[in-house]
Amino acid sequence: MACTRRTKTLVSTCVILSGMTNIVCLLYVGWVTNYVANVYIKVPMPAPEKKLEVDKKGDTLRIIERLDRLENVVNQHIQETPMKGEDSQGDGQGDRSFSDSSLFAHWGQELGPESRRVALKMFQYYGYNGYLSDRLSLDRPIPDLRPDSCRNISYPANLPQVSVVFIFVNEALSVILRSIHSAIKRTPSHLLKEIILVDDNSSSDELKEKLQDFVAETNSQRPDFMKLVRHAKQEGLIRSRVSGWRAATAPVVALFDAHVEFNVGWAEPVLQRIKEDRTRIISPSFDNIKYDTFEIEEYPLSAQGFDWELWCRYLNPPKSWWHQANNSAPIRSPALIGCFVVDRLYFEEIGLLDEGMEVYGGENVELGVRVWQCGGSVEVLPCARIAHIERAHKPYTEDLTSHVRRNALRVAEVWMDEFKSHVYMAWNIPQELKNSLKTDLCLDQGPDTDNIPILYLCHGMTPQNVYYTSTQQLRLGVLSPTIDDDDNKCLVDVNSRPRLIECSYAAAKRMKLHWLFTQGGSIQNKKSRRCLELVSTNDTEFGYQLAIQKCTGQKWSITNTLPGSSL
Repeated sequence: MACTRRTKTLVSTCVILSGMTNIVCLLYVGWVTNYVANVYIKVPMPAPEKKLEVDKKGDTLRIIERLDRLENVVNQHIQETPMKGEDSQGDGQGDRSFSDSSLFAHWGQELGPESRRVALKMFQYYGYNGYLSDRLSLDRPIPDLRPDSCRNISYPANLPQVSVVFIFVNEALSVILRSIHSAIKRTPSHLLKEIILVDDNSSSDELKEKLQDFVAETNSQRPDFMKLVRHAKQEGLIRSRVSGWRAATAPVVALFDAHVEFNVGWAEPVLQRIKEDRTRIISPSFDNIKYDTFEIEEYPLSAQGFDWELWCRYLNPPKSWWHQANNSAPIRSPALIGCFVVDRLYFEEIGLLDEGMEVYGGENVELGVRVWQCGGSVEVLPCARIAHIERAHKPYTEDLTSHVRRNALRVAEVWMDEFKSHVYMAWNIPQELKNSLKTDLCLDQGPDTDNIPILYLCHGMTPQNVYYTSTQQLRLGVLSPTIDDDDNKCLVDVNSRPRLIECSYAAAKRMKLHWLFTQGGSIQNKKSRRCLELVSTNDTEFGYQLAIQKCTGQKWSITNTLPGSSL
C-alpha cells in the first residue's frame, strides 16, 4: 500500500444507482465473481447461493460479452515486460546498488562496517529497516494522533466482532509480531474475535517454524484465536486478501498489511459505522512509519482517490466535510488505498476483490468504483488511526509495473466506459505533439514554475503528454482525474505568447484557450486566429522556439492518437 500524498480538492463524482440499473450491476458483479473464481481461485469455497432471480437477458448477455473481450483487449495493449535489473544478481552487485541508499541518511551513523552491511542487506530484502525493527519493542508506545474531539466519543456496548487479517510475504518476523501485538493491545478483547495470518508462500526461514510456534503458543492461552493460512504458491496480495476473508468468521473483517501498528480506539468508530449501515466500506486514517527510522509521521486527514494510472493517492477531504467544522466526522471517499474494514457477508455480495487481477495494484480503486456504483459507500474515519510502513520497494515481484498496468487497464475496460482512454494514455500510449519542421522536438511543459511551454527532445514522458479535448482545448502534462485540480494545464494565447494556465481558471477568465486542430494540420487559436508555430533562433539549444503568429501553414501531429476518443 503506497499512495501519492496530495493536497488537492475533491469533487465527489460517486453515483448511487437504483432500480433496474442496480439489478444489472449486481448481476454483473455476481458473474464476475463466479467467472474469476472458476479461472483463478486456488482456495476452495462453497458455491454462493443465487442472489437474484430477476434477469434481463439482453443486458446480462451484453455484460458477459464485454467481459469475454476483456482479456483480449488488455493483452493487446501489454506487449512488453520491464527488464529485470542487472544489479540484483551476483558478486555483491545488489549491495552496490544500495550504496547511496537513503537508509543511512537519518539513521545508523554509529554502526560499524559489519553492522551497516547487515542492515543494508536486510533493507534490500524487506524494503524497510529490518535491522532496527528487530531491536525495537514489540509493544512500543506510539503517539495518539486522533483529533481531540474523538477522545470523548462514547460507543454502544453491542458492537459486532471483527476478524483482523494480516497479509504478508517475506516480511520481517518482528514487524509481523509488532502488528499482531498492537492489534491485541489496542482492540477491546470482546470485539477482537480472531487474528488471521495469510502467508503468500514466503521463502524466509524465520517465517516457518518460529511463526508457527508463536501461533501455537498464542492459541494455547486463547484457543482458536489465531489462524495461519499458507499458500502453496505465491498468489499476490489481491488473492491473499480473499484467502484471509474466507478464513474469517466474525461479522466484520479487517484486511491489513502485516506492517502496521494500530492506534488506541481504532476499532469502535469503524464497527459503529458498519453496524449502522452494512454497505459501508471503511478505511482508517493512515499515518506513516518511516521505513528507515521507524518514527511515526503524522499524516493530515485525507480522502482516498486515484490518478489516471489508477494509482491510489491522498486527496483533501471534500468541501462538504470542511463545512461541517467537525474533524471527527467521517470523510466520504471515492476509493480505497488498500487496507479496509468491511461487513463479511456484504463483501461477498458485491463480489469480493477481482481475483482476475494479478499480484498488486488497482484492486482498491476497482473495489471503490464498484461499491459506489452498486449502492454502497466508502468512508475514511479520522477517529480510527493506523500507522503503516511505506516501503522503499515491494517484495512481490521485480516486474510490479507490468502487473499494475495490466490491472489498471482491466479496471478501465470493465468500469470506465468513455473515460477508459484516459487510463490508456496515462499508462502506455505517449501522446507527443510534433512539428513537421523539426520532428525530433516535441512540445514540452517546461519547468513547473514558469508556465511557459518549450520545445525539447522527444522522450514520451509526462511533461510531453498532449491531449486535444472535445472542447478544443490543448492540455499538456499531467492529466488530473479531479475537476478542480490545478494539474490540468491548457495552452493559452496570452498577448501572442504561448502560456500554460490552469484550465478552469482560463475558462472562467474567458482567455484564448480554444484551438482548431486536425491531425497533420495547423494549430490555430479560435479567437485570435493566430497559429502556434516554430521560429528559428540562436537563443535556444535546439535552434527553434515556440511562437504564436500569423499562420504560415506549419503542420503538427500527435503521436499515437486514439481514434474515436476525446476528453
